[in-house]
Amino acid sequence: MQEIHQQLQDTIQTLYRKSIDADQALDRLQQDQKGKFAAIFPAEAGFSTQAKRFGPYVEEVTRDWQALKETNEDEAKVALPDLVKKIEMMLTTLAHFQATLNKG
Repeated sequence: MQEIHQQLQDTIQTLYRKSIDADQALDRLQQDQKGKFAAIFPAEAGFSTQAKRFGPYVEEVTRDWQALKETNEDEAKVALPDLVKKIEMMLTTLAHFQATLNKG
């Protein structure tokens, strides 16, 4: 389980760095009267957070990971797939957003 936690930590650090860049780009778009939306992920995506920036979602993933570290191994195995799903959604969305910015 230690190896999984190390991989999660590394991935969350990557998410954090990418989210800072994405949030700055979103700030610029909003200043240009673009990027008008209610939240990055819809309510049914599995996040309890509803935000217009990636940072709050990274915070939620980090909280989930911290909670996972404090559970026993059986509970962790049950909670891990939901955490991984959130991380995959964020990585995919961040990559798509970055690709869209590079096209524009």
